[in-house]
Amino acid sequence: MAADNSSDPTVKWLDAEEQQSWRSFIAGSRRLGSRLDQDLKAEGLSHDDYGVMVALSEADNDRLRMAELAEMSVESRSRLSHHITRLESRGLVERENCPSDRRGTWAILTPAGRSLLEAIAPAHVEGVRRYMLDHLTRDELRVIGEAFARIDAALVAGDRGEND
Repeated sequence: MAADNSSDPTVKWLDAEEQQSWRSFIAGSRRLGSRLDQDLKAEGLSHDDYGVMVALSEADNDRLRMAELAEMSVESRSRLSHHITRLESRGLVERENCPSDRRGTWAILTPAGRSLLEAIAPAHVEGVRRYMLDHLTRDELRVIGEAFARIDAALVAGDRGEND
């Protein structure tokens, strides 16, 4: 809603520059995510699948506790559980009970999952470069990275009630 259409003086409406930037961010990020997802679907994965598998591949012994993986992949525990079930059915990930905590469960990248990830990673990185990085200077990339690190930290802190 434009600032001049407001009847509520307590709302700090977006000015024209803020609104243009916000809308550009929304359209660009949706289009970028959609394009990357299309590329990965051609390889049989979603962008979310790829993110989960990358997180596991970067962890010690290709494994993470489900709670930690949920935080890293920005998924609820319930959604991640369904997600892991789908990846398990394809033999890409498996679960294992945590011996030190009976309530804990590990998600583990299988050798088949690692092989698939290694096979499609070059194309995915090429897509990231082609659709995003090639359109930015190093300074713009640094600013975007710093800005979203702050936004993410604030949102995570808010989710934990640290800003209350």
